[in-house]
Amino acid sequence: VVAYDPYLAEERAQKMGVTMMSLEELFKRADIISVHTPLTPETKGLINAQSISTMKQGVMIVNCARGGIIHEGDLFEALKVKRVAAAAFDVFEEEPVKADHPLLALDNFICTPHIGAQTTEAQENVAVGIAEQIVDYFTKGIARGAVNIPSVSPELLPRLQPYLSLAEQLGKLQTQLCEGGLERVTVEYSGEVASLSIAPLTIAVLKGLLTPMMEAPVNYVNAPVVAKERGIEVKEVKSSDAGDFTSLIRVRVEAGKKSYQVAGTLFHKKDPRVVEIDQFNVEVVPEGHMLLILNIDRPGVIGMVGKVLGDNQINIVRMQCALEKRGGNALLIIGSDAVFPDTVLETIKSSKDILSVKVAALS
Repeated sequence: VVAYDPYLAEERAQKMGVTMMSLEELFKRADIISVHTPLTPETKGLINAQSISTMKQGVMIVNCARGGIIHEGDLFEALKVKRVAAAAFDVFEEEPVKADHPLLALDNFICTPHIGAQTTEAQENVAVGIAEQIVDYFTKGIARGAVNIPSVSPELLPRLQPYLSLAEQLGKLQTQLCEGGLERVTVEYSGEVASLSIAPLTIAVLKGLLTPMMEAPVNYVNAPVVAKERGIEVKEVKSSDAGDFTSLIRVRVEAGKKSYQVAGTLFHKKDPRVVEIDQFNVEVVPEGHMLLILNIDRPGVIGMVGKVLGDNQINIVRMQCALEKRGGNALLIIGSDAVFPDTVLETIKSSKDILSVKVAALS
């Protein structure tokens, strides 16, 4: 089995007996391609006429993920001429699928309902999970089966809620900034927040980390299970010292043999702020679409970026520049209410003073 997953650690893949490779190499080598990815702007139309042309003659394609990841018109043409030998779907771009959909007229195409949860194994896992949750409630007083939030007393919830939002946004930001499969996550709680019930906060961090990479919904109930299934080691650390802040939550991850960190706090006890991104001290509102540009600290970078965005009618809602040291590297962070198009990102990347360009969606 060969696979492409930018979020799966190499060590975990080896334990599963899977050989990791680039998506381009996978297309060239695979006899049967099975798709299991969320539908995002990056994955929409991932398999199309161009990518099919790089695949083996007679390849088979299965889509049990989301409609729209495979360009249905391009697949139809490839199936007609047997460039693709056969295909199977349980999802379509438009659902319910119309009776006159071209794919349904082909003998080498089959489709079924999207009901994976009805398998024998899935039903058994549900039964075991329910039994374990009942035992936890009666022995520990923990209601792990809550639909929308971990078990928290009504008195504590109003105080904890802003931290839950902060923790989830930190996780969501971190997973969009790091590169490679997640291996370890350490959540550090410092100051007043360390005296609260941190278990729900750690789950919120995991929910944020996992949501951008998963096809199936991640919630407060299944986030720890999903992390465990993916071989992600999770650790919590408490400290009474939050430095310049009353409370601080720092998320450190190891991914692709590198370490990354973000940290956040609450302003006015309710407003989330990101105050650290790796080695940079920042003050960022974690919302909307963010553009993060690592660049050499030289004159003209901010002006160049502003001109590129202006020329493309992209409104700058917020902007901040954080400096590592004078003449060293700087981090330019721009917030917008619109998605940053790929053409804009490529234009910015092409400047000689730009080291990296990343985007994060925190809506």
